[in-house]
Amino acid sequence: MNLSATLNTLRLLANPALCLPHHTIPTFTALPIPLTIPLPPAHNPNAKPPRQPDIRAVVLDKDNCFALPNTTSIHPPYAAHFARLRAAYPGARLLIVSNSAGTGSDAGHADAARLERETGVTVLRHGTKKPGCHGEIMEYFRARPESGVTEARQVAVVGDRLFTDVMTANLMGGWSIWVRDGVVEDFGLLSRVEKHLSTFLLRRGYVPPPPRSDFD
Repeated sequence: MNLSATLNTLRLLANPALCLPHHTIPTFTALPIPLTIPLPPAHNPNAKPPRQPDIRAVVLDKDNCFALPNTTSIHPPYAAHFARLRAAYPGARLLIVSNSAGTGSDAGHADAARLERETGVTVLRHGTKKPGCHGEIMEYFRARPESGVTEARQVAVVGDRLFTDVMTANLMGGWSIWVRDGVVEDFGLLSRVEKHLSTFLLRRGYVPPPPRSDFD
């Protein structure tokens, strides 16, 4: 059971927009490299177009984002795109944050070590599962100045779940990118609830919260 997700989902009662992504893509291979976020045009036609966000680091979910659920390797059709992402965000600028590998559910962090060998990307060891680990993610970047991250809004989180990945980004103050369809289509009850809620909120004019300029 993911107690963090259960408790943090209650935040949606006060702020439903926390589960809305800033950008939606069908699958991992549709992820723009380098990352860009389509921004709405300014209301004033004479105003300058909004500037693209300065995304310096990327946080990746694993299961059903770039890997089949319960595996520790890149889904083969995604390998070339994954390599391009690594090249664009090398070293500390790319981080895998999973709710399986690297958590307390991962005995001895064996899956995290295997995933690092398979991908060449660091897997965050975190005590709290998403979305509650957003503070641990920012501590990772704060401790690594080579990441170039000085503000939370310089980080994008990419994943297939609204109540974990997208909420992690929004609670942290970063950019959220939702992989809507995943590696395989998820017909689970929670996935269906997320998608219906997203549609409901968007139709009623809700928008995702703006990224923040600090680590608060």
